[in-house]
Amino acid sequence: MPRSYRGTVRYSFISDPPLDHDEPLDAYSRAVIHVAERLSPSVANLRLSRRVGGGRVYDSGGSGVVITADGFVLTSAHVVARTDGRGRASFADGRELDFELVGADPLSDLAVVRASGDLIPAELGDAERLRVGQLVVAIGNPHGFAGSVTAGVVSALGRALPTRSGAAARVIENVIQTDAALNPGNSGGALADARGLVVGINTAVAGVGLGLAVPINAATRQVIAALMTEGRFRRAYWGVALGTRPLPPRLARELDRQGCVEVVEVVEDGPAARAGLRAGDLIVALDGTPVEDVPTLQRLMVGELIDARATVTVARHGTLVEFALVATELAG
Repeated sequence: MPRSYRGTVRYSFISDPPLDHDEPLDAYSRAVIHVAERLSPSVANLRLSRRVGGGRVYDSGGSGVVITADGFVLTSAHVVARTDGRGRASFADGRELDFELVGADPLSDLAVVRASGDLIPAELGDAERLRVGQLVVAIGNPHGFAGSVTAGVVSALGRALPTRSGAAARVIENVIQTDAALNPGNSGGALADARGLVVGINTAVAGVGLGLAVPINAATRQVIAALMTEGRFRRAYWGVALGTRPLPPRLARELDRQGCVEVVEVVEDGPAARAGLRAGDLIVALDGTPVEDVPTLQRLMVGELIDARATVTVARHGTLVEFALVATELAG
């Protein structure tokens, strides 16, 4: 209760302790700050243009991640779609550089552009080492605010993201789901682990507080390298619809593995049909390499298989049979 002295009411207050800016930060904050300081110089705001009526108009773009010091920048294919492939890249240090599209692969939702100037590259990691619950940090350009940082955890691994390029359709496997807040401007930006290694490229907003990222792994590194050197990524086409299935118990014991890839549908007069494959066949190997799931087979169906003879081993009615298949190139 207040005490009265000579008619004056005096109150006693307990004040908050003064803020100590030298107080050690918690481990979570230190990790996020480390990633932000390491990666922010390597994440660009990309503004792309298109020609209208003889002039050039800059549309809202997205984000990009510098991957080489001489100007290669990784982003999402949908960021550069329906543009003339030219634009301006803004960096945290205030620089603005022109860039041009080098190559895009809508079926992996990855693209590479090249800016003019010396840049600070990010280091790519390996999404295969991620675990559910692990800290991840998203850095991008939501709503035009360059260098914005959000943090969260890996919510799920192994998600699938359907993509399309013209008549061709494909599913991106092993997509990373995170609860780090992502907005449309984050597309093409970095998803990094606590060490500051880029483990994914933010690619979609799936809902409030939910985002997806294309993983950086052995398969996507192949795509990135091809885009940088050739401007495109070539895929072999068999003309089949596939699904991952468990092997029948006897074959599982005989082959000492559990999974295979079932031929669900065969396109008439496609490479697989001409080779003799049928719906219901179980693919267990390609050129002697074991195949246990669809992602494994997709990784093997690279440009080197186009117009080349490959041996496909399938289980049909419990018997292993080999077929010679010559793939064509998947049209984008």
